[in-house]
Amino acid sequence: MRRLFQKILRLGNDEIFMHLIENIEVVVSKLLSLVMVVVILVAIFDLGIYLANELFTSVAGTFNEVLFTIFGLFLNILIALEILENITGYLRKHVVHVELVIVTSLIAVARKIIILDLEKVTGITIIGLAVAVLSLSISYWIIRNSNVRH
Repeated sequence: MRRLFQKILRLGNDEIFMHLIENIEVVVSKLLSLVMVVVILVAIFDLGIYLANELFTSVAGTFNEVLFTIFGLFLNILIALEILENITGYLRKHVVHVELVIVTSLIAVARKIIILDLEKVTGITIIGLAVAVLSLSISYWIIRNSNVRH
């Protein structure tokens, strides 16, 4: 009888502990969501200032030179939005959506490729980016196809 009572007490403590951990996860996720919203708003403001500055102060015909920087800033905002979606998806279902993480990673690698300065990059870096894109694409395809079947 005493052993049974000790097991019940230990079970109760484990359940209380797990409940506490879940509550901490929710609080941390909410804080991360709020911080990410601030980051996105600041990034949009920064993009607006940069864009206005380049549009009104650059010499005619030189805007194409800063276009890749602007694309990079846009993609930074998209990546931040995807990260926010990852966090809010976790808050909704308490599950990390692997498909969404892979898409976010693909956007991040695409951003790196878009803003890549080919004069300053070695061949091994380009091969590494190609392997990353291929691996992430295959992973996305596998996850996507496994989700369609279920």
